[in-house]
Amino acid sequence: MKDELFESMESDNVKFVNLQFTDMFGMVKSISIPINHLENSFDHGTWFDGSSIEGFARIHESDMYLKPDMETYAVLPWHNSSDGNTARFICDVHKPDGSPFEGDPRYVLKKVIQEAKDLGFDYNVGPELEFFLFKRENGKLLPIPHDSGSYFDQSNDLAYDIRRDMNVTLQKFGINVEASHHEVALGQHEIDFKYGDALSTADNGTTFKFVLKAIAQKHGLHATFMPKPVPGINGSGMHVHQSLFKDGENAFFDESNKYHLSNHAYSFIAGQLAHAKAMSAILCPTINSYKRLVPGYEAPVYLSWGHTNRSALIRIPRYSKGKSQSTRCEIRCPDPSCNLYLAFAVLLKTGLDGMKNNMIPPDSIEEDLYGFDDKKLEDMKINTLPDSLQSALREFKRDDVIRDALGKHTFEKYIEAKTKEWDSYKLQVTPWEIENYLEKY
Repeated sequence: MKDELFESMESDNVKFVNLQFTDMFGMVKSISIPINHLENSFDHGTWFDGSSIEGFARIHESDMYLKPDMETYAVLPWHNSSDGNTARFICDVHKPDGSPFEGDPRYVLKKVIQEAKDLGFDYNVGPELEFFLFKRENGKLLPIPHDSGSYFDQSNDLAYDIRRDMNVTLQKFGINVEASHHEVALGQHEIDFKYGDALSTADNGTTFKFVLKAIAQKHGLHATFMPKPVPGINGSGMHVHQSLFKDGENAFFDESNKYHLSNHAYSFIAGQLAHAKAMSAILCPTINSYKRLVPGYEAPVYLSWGHTNRSALIRIPRYSKGKSQSTRCEIRCPDPSCNLYLAFAVLLKTGLDGMKNNMIPPDSIEEDLYGFDDKKLEDMKINTLPDSLQSALREFKRDDVIRDALGKHTFEKYIEAKTKEWDSYKLQVTPWEIENYLEKY
């Protein structure tokens, strides 16, 4: 494979290589090397200082190295040059003794995937990442939507050509785009790509985010995956479709069941509902995330599941006869600011926990939960997701299943970083407070 890869790079006139990985928050980090150093990187790794990366190591244990994954090769089209083009590889992070670094988000996901494989299952996912396009004026970013279009709009959709450029570029990275459209809010969009195994999909989703930002910048705009950038309109979510396969067959499918769901599927759903509050700290990781998770803006906040019910936390898409392989559950609370590697790791781990313990979910709810008042929710024992990052962290800290999924290092570093983020937020005086309190009091 290596020989074929170098032939491709020669054909693509690649002279420089970006070695990419993500920090604990999913931010893409990169080291650039000339191509003549790439073979040594494949064989022995490329060293870097891990103490400067969020969630990695302390100063006295900072030496780490990157090993490129050959299957993630892609040419960066916006770095074409007569001096030679630039390619990228996604890398795994290793410690000096050659062992995987336990704080590498990609390794965290690989570990849980292996746990599922040991039980005979393959985990497939399909995330739907929504995003906004905002204007720039004289280089300054303004929180002003680029257009006034609405859901599936054509007449006021000024971003069609931009999404087309994004689609073309994503295809160059080997990402199979299936559809793109304007979303509900002003300036909001969605581009969907084909589902796949969790690791490849996390790689693709992380690539997706930095590609869209690069293309938006080319058009003088800014693409943001911030969950709730504009008050009063819908925020951006990242619904995740999930299924388990065993021996090539969909382990979630049962022809005889009312919803065509197997016992594995029911237990998987039950596990995710049982851990949903704690998972929120990973799936909805910012202070801003909880300004999206409020009733009235199509955001799923109720711990429930239902068949085609879009107000439930977990939805079972409609079954089409002869399409058993498409049987899946869709969890609707994650947002696109999350680290996809960690998100898929905790989703899989909690689902497996439900299966291992033969958990049974509550009865499905097919009514519109957004229309329920507090008394009805209480009578039906329907709980809600945390209403703030602080509340989510409180649940997160006491969840041993999620601790095991992330590993001691990442679990503790994540709590430390997010607690610091919340403490910083508490000290801020916002424009809302000035407007409502300054003159009044």
